[in-house]
Amino acid sequence: MKRVLVIDDDPVIRRLLRSALEKAGYEVTEAPDGRIGTKCHREEPADLIILDLIMPEKEGIETLIELKQDFPDVRIITISGGIMGKTETLLTAAKGLGASRTFEKPLDIGKILEAVKDLVMEK
Repeated sequence: MKRVLVIDDDPVIRRLLRSALEKAGYEVTEAPDGRIGTKCHREEPADLIILDLIMPEKEGIETLIELKQDFPDVRIITISGGIMGKTETLLTAAKGLGASRTFEKPLDIGKILEAVKDLVMEK
């Protein structure tokens, strides 16, 4: 079974993604911030990571950079609701730093599941 790590500080988003991903047949691990998410991935590498870009403790961009440096082949989908109209800028930056796909909140779960399936099949 393919594993997906969801890193997002919003428990509602984590539950929503977990529910949809598990129904689609994936094993899901959750983390509330980049620090814990990075630790989880080091201990049990996921096939794919869904990463929020705006979080306390350790920001998503910082987490993305660290994960791509230490695990260059890891597939990462970044998500963001942004701040004050900067969502597109954040997602563009994430893409430039190695994110496989980017999505703006509110999330379209169907599109997320399609992206997960495509990226996991590439591995």
